[in-house]
Amino acid sequence: MQAITDYMSADHQRCDNLFAEAEAAAAKNDLAATVAGFNAFHQAMVHHLTMEENIMFPAIEEATGMYMSGPTRIMRMEHGQMRGLFEDIEAALNAEDTHACAGLMETLLVLMQQHNMKEEQMLYPMADRSLKDSDKILKQMEKMQ
Repeated sequence: MQAITDYMSADHQRCDNLFAEAEAAAAKNDLAATVAGFNAFHQAMVHHLTMEENIMFPAIEEATGMYMSGPTRIMRMEHGQMRGLFEDIEAALNAEDTHACAGLMETLLVLMQQHNMKEEQMLYPMADRSLKDSDKILKQMEKMQ
């Protein structure tokens, strides 16, 4: 069975690719393509964040005893920051302002890069080490597809 680090890092890459398409469309001032690209990205991110928050984070907290006090607390906080930016980007798209959207996407990109690095280098390997039932966790996340 694949490691959580590999599975979730691959999902980061999938989301990043969708984001890059939306970002490129915004840079070209192509509203329709930006909306379509952002919607696909946003849907992928909601799925990714839900897998983490509903399945993986609780399992890590149970295994480590760090309930809302360790790295999962920080990750949840950053997820909240991303969700706020998703809303701001949607508002800019609803206002048909691709320039504002592009600026917000740049901010989101920096946040996601830093966030993903923490997860891929620290949290996911911690999950692989601490979860005795990581295969079960992976199967639960895969069922969310």
